[in-house]
Amino acid sequence: MKAVIFDMDGTILNSLEDLKNSINHALKENGLPERSLEEVRHFVGKGMVYLVNKAIPDGTPSNIEESVLESHKTYYPLHCADNTKPYPGICHLLAELKEAGIKTAVVSNKADENVKRLVEQYFDGLFTVSVGARDGVPRKPSRELVDIALVELGIDKHDAIYVGDSDIDVATAKNSELPMITVLWGFRTRDELVAAGADTEHFAETTEELKSFIFGM
Repeated sequence: MKAVIFDMDGTILNSLEDLKNSINHALKENGLPERSLEEVRHFVGKGMVYLVNKAIPDGTPSNIEESVLESHKTYYPLHCADNTKPYPGICHLLAELKEAGIKTAVVSNKADENVKRLVEQYFDGLFTVSVGARDGVPRKPSRELVDIALVELGIDKHDAIYVGDSDIDVATAKNSELPMITVLWGFRTRDELVAAGADTEHFAETTEELKSFIFGM
């Protein structure tokens, strides 16, 4: 194993509060009801457009939906680090991987510029590659973003593993033909991950367990 590809939200960063605040700012600005943290937890993972589409009430006119999206696009980059923090032990784990000569990438359905901004702020120098959503490139669970990361890493898929926290990540790993370690501190419950087909033998409850799995694969 020569490389580890990490999801971002719910895997290395607890970003849920800032995502909730941003989407609620956009909803409120457009006269729509706000959403709870638990609701937003289930809306995130498939990118900005999906989040907005799920957050707005059924029957919302398309022009209002577009206005909510634009408001969220404007607000979130300015406030994406207000409350967001790395999960405990993640930075130390990344440093250990780097010291061991293992390459790392973060692959997210967030906009590419937001991914790079957060990586620079919280993980400066710890990731080899960072890849976010780009125009014309299908988002996860399609494999394209992962393939971009593998090319930039210079690593074959047979030498990489995937780490994520959601049903989207389970599907992404399968579509990318990568073995997966699933973390249990993120945005989905154990039951939801089991239902999504996650490998229960590689469930990590702590970063120490995650480290053991990584170095054992």
